[in-house]
Amino acid sequence: MDGCEGTQIVSVDEQSSTHATVDSAPLAGLPEFSYLGWGHWFTLRDLDLATDHFAKDNVIGEGGYGVVYRGRLSNGTPVAVKKILNNLGQAEREFRVEVEAIGHVRHKNLVRLLGYCVEGTQRMLVYEYVNNGNLESWLHGELSQYSSLTWLARMKILLGTAKALAYLHEAIEPKVVHRDIKSSNILIDDEFNAKISDFGLAKMLGAGKSHIATRVMGTFGYVAPEYANSGLLNEKSDVYSFGVVLLEAITGRDPIDYDRPTNEVNLVDWLKMMVANRRSEQVVDPNLERRPSTKELKRALLTALRCIDLNAEKRPSMDQVVRMLDSNELIPQERRHRQIRIPESSETEPLRGKNNSGRSDAPEHEARPPRPKSRTFSSK
Repeated sequence: MDGCEGTQIVSVDEQSSTHATVDSAPLAGLPEFSYLGWGHWFTLRDLDLATDHFAKDNVIGEGGYGVVYRGRLSNGTPVAVKKILNNLGQAEREFRVEVEAIGHVRHKNLVRLLGYCVEGTQRMLVYEYVNNGNLESWLHGELSQYSSLTWLARMKILLGTAKALAYLHEAIEPKVVHRDIKSSNILIDDEFNAKISDFGLAKMLGAGKSHIATRVMGTFGYVAPEYANSGLLNEKSDVYSFGVVLLEAITGRDPIDYDRPTNEVNLVDWLKMMVANRRSEQVVDPNLERRPSTKELKRALLTALRCIDLNAEKRPSMDQVVRMLDSNELIPQERRHRQIRIPESSETEPLRGKNNSGRSDAPEHEARPPRPKSRTFSSK
């Protein structure tokens, strides 16, 4: 995704509802063919032209399930075209999963699926184009070289993500469990709104079902331990993954980083150790230009700790998480979390100087060591 240079100043506009919708303006003037009852049925020629014949220069992402291209529709609308690889029927399965999961869904913080292409063995999905990278790239990747996300921007992104998950889990039927919540799947628009993407692993959980048994899939470091151990999946698995992403935003660390000392490789284990040793003030991302206040840090840490509780039943719902992050109310906490102590002196201490223009006075970032790639795993 395209990034933007320089420091971004973000004003946080609070959204009071998890049920926001978006209009259909991006599809104005396009033919409305659809055998699925929604969206637009694009021809292979439409998408070939939109992506300049699927040019390599337009590739903006790729993985085990396919390649994503930047494109522009005939009416000028920028889009992201996901070309699903046809591996032993995987294309058909992936196509159906994504269409069923988010075809009818409309929410400000979910990437919008505009349409699809079904032609021969080809299966493609057409999404709105989100042009400001993803959370991973801002925290750890190339965009972090240009600017460090402010604390307010991070919390705005996490709050939007929480609202989208609350919508998927609690506002629609059947509920949708994403199953692969991670920082690289949280896209960011120009106003630093979060948009959850990549529903290829999503599962539906119908009324009356407390969980489903399924093959374990996900990304190492984000997968809930009870799901990894048993294959039993429900929405609390997404809650755990969200908690890991929240810790990632607080600390600026990868969930798994083998370049760190042994006791710091696993972010969750390290964070719990730091909290237990009353060193919470030391977990904040050193690249933040302004540290969060004591109250802000404590609220974020308490919310994250609730989300990563090893007992899935004790984890909050995502609707509760929204209230935790978007409220001044006290957060109910387990007894073992009461040892969080954050010195008042940490409230506003800046770690890097910045001038009034928002550009750093500090030397340019040193080159970072190569970041270990996220490893997606599945049960045998």
